[in-house]
Amino acid sequence: MVVKEAASPERLLAETSLFLHLAEASLPESKRRMLEQSMRHDPALEGRRVLIVDDDVRNIFAMTSALEAYDIKVLRAENGRAGIEALKIHPDIDLVLMDIMMPEMDGYETIRTIRRIEKFKDLPIIALTARAMKADRDKCVDAGASDYIAKPLDMDQLLSMLRVWLYRLKAAGV
Repeated sequence: MVVKEAASPERLLAETSLFLHLAEASLPESKRRMLEQSMRHDPALEGRRVLIVDDDVRNIFAMTSALEAYDIKVLRAENGRAGIEALKIHPDIDLVLMDIMMPEMDGYETIRTIRRIEKFKDLPIIALTARAMKADRDKCVDAGASDYIAKPLDMDQLLSMLRVWLYRLKAAGV
């Protein structure tokens, strides 16, 4: 997805490169430098608070490590109920990464519960699931997810998706 509101040539280049699946190494040197500089300090990501809800601690660790490299503050919950409690304790969360396949309270039910809380009706929630069929995406969106990404995660794709959703918050003054 190319962001129409791209405010800089660097951001437009990053989104377009991801969209076209261009390997960074295949870009001309000047464009690689521009991309590297824009990625080091990304105001759309820096200081944002993301809640990861996933029952697999390996996934939590991998995503936390990648996100913290962009100065994103990460909170974690290992199940849906803990995720809802984390949101109630930390209502300043900017975005939720929600695993769908969890025991006890799956991601669908957790998302529906979060959406019933007035404060979180517009909170960006990105569903993460190993199921990659169109019907699975539709089921996530129908449950209230803002977006969807299939596992195994492509971190470049996830970061691009975060930029899109967090940029919308920034543009809205949130």
